[in-house]
Amino acid sequence: MHRFYVDRLTDGKARLSPEDAHHALKVLRLTPGAEVEMVQEGKRFRARLLPDAVLEAGEELPSTEAGLRITLFQGLPKGDKMDLIVQKAVEIGVERIVPVLMERCVVRLNPADREKKQIRWNRIAREAGKQSGRCRLPEVGLPVPLSEILPIAASLDACAVPWEEARAAGPRAFLQGHPEIATLGLLIGPEGGISPEEIASLSPPFQPITLGPRILRTETAGLAASAALLALAGEMEGCP
Repeated sequence: MHRFYVDRLTDGKARLSPEDAHHALKVLRLTPGAEVEMVQEGKRFRARLLPDAVLEAGEELPSTEAGLRITLFQGLPKGDKMDLIVQKAVEIGVERIVPVLMERCVVRLNPADREKKQIRWNRIAREAGKQSGRCRLPEVGLPVPLSEILPIAASLDACAVPWEEARAAGPRAFLQGHPEIATLGLLIGPEGGISPEEIASLSPPFQPITLGPRILRTETAGLAASAALLALAGEMEGCP
């Protein structure tokens, strides 16, 4: 079923944006009466297409959002790796993505480039959200220095940082130590990893964990850790 996001409902109806209206009418060639899925403010509905690119909400459908809400703090990688990370993190179920400028980041962005990148990443997040059936579109923030993530992290129930020097707790042990968490911060280093000095500056609230004996690339680590934590939290057990 084709899926569309709308900003607000008025008397159970919403008009598609010009971009979505063009896609629905000219690309998909939908006609009045077509059944689609409509998402608005975290809720999704079965809906019917009316004339003039208006959707009429019907039955509310179950949410697809995870109960464990993950904020992914991603050390900024080089090239277009961030595009892939954003796309797949949204598909997996991550709630928020914060690009982080760290000591071993190769990339250095000026302010104008940061804003252009953010626009691109949010566009990718929107398309990935549509494809994967998300009820809430994750926000991708501007790249920020490592020190600026600490206030965000302090507002979360618990935070973990996969680190190759960690030897004790993995995802399972971490969740067992935090059985009641609803919000989780997950920090992933860039290609060069996280320095010992950075790890020291992050505690608290970040707890180092291991992802096993194999070294994962930066574009793999956050996705693997997010999927593992969501699976262990029971978020991959059913289909709404």
